[in-house]
Amino acid sequence: MKTLTFAAVAALLPIAALAHDGMHMNDAYARSTNPRTAAVFMTLENHRAVPCTLQAITTDAAERAELHTHLEEDGVMRMVKIEDGVTTPAGETRDLVRGGEHIMLLGLAKPLAEGDSLTLTLDFGDCPTETVDVVVDNQRSDDATHDAGTSHDHDHDHAHGDHAGH
Repeated sequence: MKTLTFAAVAALLPIAALAHDGMHMNDAYARSTNPRTAAVFMTLENHRAVPCTLQAITTDAAERAELHTHLEEDGVMRMVKIEDGVTTPAGETRDLVRGGEHIMLLGLAKPLAEGDSLTLTLDFGDCPTETVDVVVDNQRSDDATHDAGTSHDHDHDHAHGDHAGH
């Protein structure tokens, strides 16, 4: 009986390993205080052996979804579209946060209310396309423990809570 149990567990190990291979999105939420726009924030985790670049986003919730960041020009912070995508190196994470890199939803199909949910499809180019469900949370507070838009090693605790704000 022990041999049969061991064989069954050994057969399932490759499935468990594959379940954590690829891109994963954590702590995804949206903020929308304008009836035509919303911003989406999350942590991208790359469990692949190659870098993955978020190149495009689609959703039924808006006419357009774009990657944006904030840049300082002449002492003024301004939001600008990211043209070349956002790369998450192999084995690392990248935070899409308020005040840094994030997803903008432009031309909302309908105004978003607290607690509404929407689905985004994230195109990672050479890496698989992924979907993520996002809940509107306009009350979410900032977490100063993350630097805006930075990549970092994957060896940190994901039970840390909220991310920095927009």
